[in-house]
Amino acid sequence: MTRPPILNLQESYTFSRYAELTFDPEDILTELGFRLEKSALALPQFSGNLDCRALKERLEQDVLCVDLTSEIARREVLIAPTLLEVCRLSGSKLKIEYPMMVNNFLKGTLDYLVISQTNLLVVEAKNADMPRGMTQLAVELIAMDSWTNLEVPYLYGAVTTGDIWKFALLQREQKSIHVDINLYRVPADLESLLRMLLGIIQGV
Repeated sequence: MTRPPILNLQESYTFSRYAELTFDPEDILTELGFRLEKSALALPQFSGNLDCRALKERLEQDVLCVDLTSEIARREVLIAPTLLEVCRLSGSKLKIEYPMMVNNFLKGTLDYLVISQTNLLVVEAKNADMPRGMTQLAVELIAMDSWTNLEVPYLYGAVTTGDIWKFALLQREQKSIHVDINLYRVPADLESLLRMLLGIIQGV
């Protein structure tokens, strides 16, 4: 007996709508043609000299000045400064509120997209509920698989509340999405986070 589909062919689904669905994320991604797995990811690491003291001090000071109860506050105070530092150090470009349209199941706006000549990183900002945010990120990576012209084996993404970051990657040939079981904190783990972000975007 064939299981009835989760997604309605007569309806339209934006990226943000997937975060609202109550279905199991594995079932949702299976319907989109991808397998979901969880593991401790060995993410790329930038190994060069990296001085993030100024950024860390600024973030530590800024979080004392702002009430971080809203997503927009977290985006402006924690997320954007971190990604802008990555772009400054790597010579990459940062797209904010980047629109995409693949089909009626894969469309919407990416919160952040970091692009270099060798790789890209999709970042989904959330005020809370990381698991639902990860489902949304996974769908965004699936859309990016059809959207990008970059010929790379992996597509990387992260969900962040600003002070917590969690990564995922899409293996294009295997059609699988791997969610990291580790979390990275800001500003405590800032150097480790920056090394991973730089390693990803520079294609280390």
